Amino acid sequence: MVRLGLVVAQFDKEGSVIDGMEAAAREAASERDAEIVATVEVPGSYDTPLAADRLARRDDIDAVAVLGAIVEGDTDHDEVIADAAAQGLTDVSLERDTPVAFGVIGPGMSAAEAKARTDYGATVVDSAVDLVEALP
Repeated sequence: MVRLGLVVAQFDKEGSVIDGMEAAAREAASERDAEIVATVEVPGSYDTPLAADRLARRDDIDAVAVLGAIVEGDTDHDEVIADAAAQGLTDVSLERDTPVAFGVIGPGMSAAEAKARTDYGATVVDSAVDLVEALP
């Protein structure tokens, strides 16, 4: 059984997007016979690398799945946040030699587009499990 850490970025003013992503992630874990050992909620996607790093250090976690949503704003702030989160999570994966699956949707999407993509929660769990099973 693959043991997962789950990081959930909470910066979602309505809550429906990230709640839907988390529900999809938990359902996918159950379908894949994976166990979510620990869940860490963080304020936003920018904060996910630190939480992922803490989980990746644990001996009882094989991979980390990260969920978040970055909705377009009036400036390019959403792109800056997405780039920082992606680079930070890549660094964690390589430095800890632990798969970190990137399930942060956005940037550049509307709230309606984000709501339509909650199934990405399942996709990121599938990716994390697939990585654990594929890597020697």
